[in-house]
Amino acid sequence: MPATDRVGDARDTGTAAGANARPAPARLMQMVLHAMAAKSVYAAAELGLADLLGERSRTTAELAELTGAHGPSLRRLLLALAGLGLVTQTGMDRFELTEFGRPLRKDAPNSIRDLVRMMCGPAVWRSWDELVPSVRTGEPAWDLAHGVSWLEYYAREPEEAVTFNRAMAEHTRDTAPGVLAAADLSRFGTVVDVGGGDGTLISHVLRAHPGVRGVVFDVPTGLGATATTLAAAGVASRCQVVSGDFFVSVPAGADAYLLKQILHDWDDERATAILRTVRAAVPPGGHLFVIERAVPEQVTPGDPAETRDLLLDLHMLVATGGRERTEREFGRLLEAAGFEIARLTALPRFDFRVIEATPA
Repeated sequence: MPATDRVGDARDTGTAAGANARPAPARLMQMVLHAMAAKSVYAAAELGLADLLGERSRTTAELAELTGAHGPSLRRLLLALAGLGLVTQTGMDRFELTEFGRPLRKDAPNSIRDLVRMMCGPAVWRSWDELVPSVRTGEPAWDLAHGVSWLEYYAREPEEAVTFNRAMAEHTRDTAPGVLAAADLSRFGTVVDVGGGDGTLISHVLRAHPGVRGVVFDVPTGLGATATTLAAAGVASRCQVVSGDFFVSVPAGADAYLLKQILHDWDDERATAILRTVRAAVPPGGHLFVIERAVPEQVTPGDPAETRDLLLDLHMLVATGGRERTEREFGRLLEAAGFEIARLTALPRFDFRVIEATPA
């Protein structure tokens, strides 16, 4: 998300190299302003401004009529978005979408509209309001804010669950090519995507490897759009959709299992329980691929990528009670569940690791 990526830019002067740096109070205030920038981007996504602008310019009055917004207030938002670079002011009261703002369009091939709506929406931000109590108690901030876990919340709020699932699909779409490059899945007959949601990742796998069959496994609320995704990718005939609970069991006997950003949703105890469930399903000679971010053992001050990942680790504390982990911590989890690491590949663009493991 743009607001997250830009946080690191405000921290680029923590060393002697920043001799011409702004004073510390100004840099701290810039970080605070990033929260306002994020909510402005959210407002643009929620109002559908990128879709309404499309390939043409519009006046504030036109956009106000189309969105039902208060014209003068909308113009103030548009001016802020112009300052952020999402739109360009082509006249005193006319705006057009920039290339930077294009991912907010629903139909953009690199759309992150729902990711922005989920990450910056009211439910997540109410949870961030509970960060201090969460740090004090260790309880997930989401539970403190909403009175239920994130899974229970989305189960009772189906419209918000749709946004959440689309957001996860947008993120998976961007990371899937790197995963396929790092993991040779063509050698397997059947691949199970555990917690595979709408089937975006397994669709990429099956399109890349016509000889492979797939299984998408998730809770029922995660599978609402799976059939549509598989059909659109032309792989539905080679993929089975199975609902269930990965704390209880997962489809057994497949050649390979994928866990993409599943473990980071959970604390160590429950992450290990998931891995043990998968271990019980993996036959001799089977493989597990864990795809997760890896945070550093020691922080490099001012590194934008590290800052992003460490903020996302805080987000996991807030949203699920889970955590991002170091490579060493993933090794300990896998060992506790009966796996050993066979290969570890870094995906530098996303700071992800593809950890290939086999039964110990």
